[in-house]
Amino acid sequence: MCISVLKIWFNMAFISLQNISIAFGGSNILENINLQIEKNQRICLLGRNGTGKSTLMKIIAGQLAPDQGTVQTDKTIRVSYFAQEIPQNLQGSVFEIIAQGLGVRGELLAQYHQEAQRISEHPETDHVAINQLHDEMDKHDAWSALEEISSITTRMSLNPEADYNSLSGGQKRRVLLASALVSNPDLLLLDEPTNHIDVSTIVWLEEYLLRLGTTMLFVTHDRMFLRKLATRIIELDRGSLVDWSCDYNTFLERKQAVLEIEEKEWEKFDKKLAQEEIWIRKGIKARRTRNEGRVRELMKMREEQSKRRLREEAVSMNMADVQKSGKLVFEAKDVSFSYDDNPLISHFETIIARGDKIGIIGPNGCGKTTLINIIVGKLAPLTGTIRHGTNLAITYFDQMREQINESQTVWENVLPHGDYLTLNGQKKHIVAYLQDFLFTPEQAKSPASNLSGGERNRLLLARLFSQPTNMLVLDEPTNDLDAETLELLEELLVEFEGTLLLITHDRAFLNNVVTSTFVFETNGRVREFIGGYDEWFMQLQPETTEQKAKHQVSKREIYKETKKAKQTRKLSFKEKRELELLPGIIETLEHEQQDLHQKMGDPELYRDKDTVVAAQNRLNEIDVELANAYERWEFLESIES
Repeated sequence: MCISVLKIWFNMAFISLQNISIAFGGSNILENINLQIEKNQRICLLGRNGTGKSTLMKIIAGQLAPDQGTVQTDKTIRVSYFAQEIPQNLQGSVFEIIAQGLGVRGELLAQYHQEAQRISEHPETDHVAINQLHDEMDKHDAWSALEEISSITTRMSLNPEADYNSLSGGQKRRVLLASALVSNPDLLLLDEPTNHIDVSTIVWLEEYLLRLGTTMLFVTHDRMFLRKLATRIIELDRGSLVDWSCDYNTFLERKQAVLEIEEKEWEKFDKKLAQEEIWIRKGIKARRTRNEGRVRELMKMREEQSKRRLREEAVSMNMADVQKSGKLVFEAKDVSFSYDDNPLISHFETIIARGDKIGIIGPNGCGKTTLINIIVGKLAPLTGTIRHGTNLAITYFDQMREQINESQTVWENVLPHGDYLTLNGQKKHIVAYLQDFLFTPEQAKSPASNLSGGERNRLLLARLFSQPTNMLVLDEPTNDLDAETLELLEELLVEFEGTLLLITHDRAFLNNVVTSTFVFETNGRVREFIGGYDEWFMQLQPETTEQKAKHQVSKREIYKETKKAKQTRKLSFKEKRELELLPGIIETLEHEQQDLHQKMGDPELYRDKDTVVAAQNRLNEIDVELANAYERWEFLESIES
């Protein structure tokens, strides 16, 4: 079951995990984990995809037993668990599934709901059963839950009478999330609650959870959701759990510092080990007189290094270049589209130019995907005209991942034939390319059907980025990706010189990437705003006459503002770190340049032709590196200011 209501026991904390370990073949996913969850904490669990976050959540929820260690719990509290996976064995209406989160009260409500429906369809039926249920509901105070279910189904745009199994995957997740929330638990476990729900619902969920005041442990890749809710951050990294007990921005700074210290310590350790390995291999006499204590220490160092759990490499994304498109990419005039007399797009007009990066915001089902299908020419508008620019090479990422062939291997999904692909004029073996996206050689040869949600997203990105493109169309690319991969994808899209159309519910992603935003409003109206989510949100207040007049500015003025917006986006954490390091890098290069100039002035240098050539080549390299460093520094400074 995806939702469970549990009774659990422990005196001090709600839940205490002591020396928890678990493995599914190979090394431990969790190794000697210790954790206490106390009342009123809102804890965010971070970690890369595949580190064991969902496994830890299941252990806390009582759905999975650890191989070692103990889980002690407070028997008086009620725990509600929203899992990332959608269970396959649930039957009934949306109302009945949501009611399951209420325990006995929910069972009575579901029975009453079914009986009431039966009587409405067959009025002649006797009322004995419903009268008995009426008494039981009075006894268990079940009536109060009706309003709660009604409120949450309305807020999450759910039809309580709909058959659960007729819903899409995203709609099912909303039903299960509603079931977890409606129970008003003492401890709420949420595994990726923002996946597949729209921006307005995420904002409502944030406010709802803050008002609820419930102790919670949650996993999310939505950085804005994380920043607003988390009062404590814990992180799974290489089998260990680290308690950072700080906000997200502080966590990023501390984590970077810890990784740098770790790298320096390992470098120092490895250097000492290498020296000891040289010593142990000295001649017969040295071995005969060697210090046995030193030998034992070397054996310990070897063992320590062999047990070292290296941090997994980050995803390395590069995009295949193609010739630039024409300056005009797309023009729409008075475009409208509807389904069954329901207007999705009404009198839409826009011009998209080369280099525009446009985010698309709107509730689920409003027509966002329909709009991009019209823009790329996959769907014809009912009225109006569209015009495409020249030399377009469009790459399309669909949120349903239908481009992935389940029966083919990961390798075949990216490269159907052959062993090598060409990226920007360079040949690269497919296995090496897939390793950049964190796929092992074994996974490369495995069927795509074996992949998790995050791995499927990475596979689709690997497939798309192997194709030359000057226009990217990305429909919900951020689902199931961890924070590090998200930041890398952000940087890639910011540096992308082509045109971007982006549908996402990740507000931080929108803020960091897009230069303007299409927003779906009522009756199919689509409006354009300069900037990302924050800029749109600030303009949600009712318009004055003056504001309405401002929205009638010409497209030429919009593009001027768009170019300015490109320079006023926010720096990512990695860019801030880069900006801090650049002055030191420039200073080092200038010192090296100065030293080389002094050496080049020494006549003795010219006795060796090879030395002169090497020095001159290095000077040329430094000139290029300095020019690039100054250009990058100026660019980052312009964004920071």
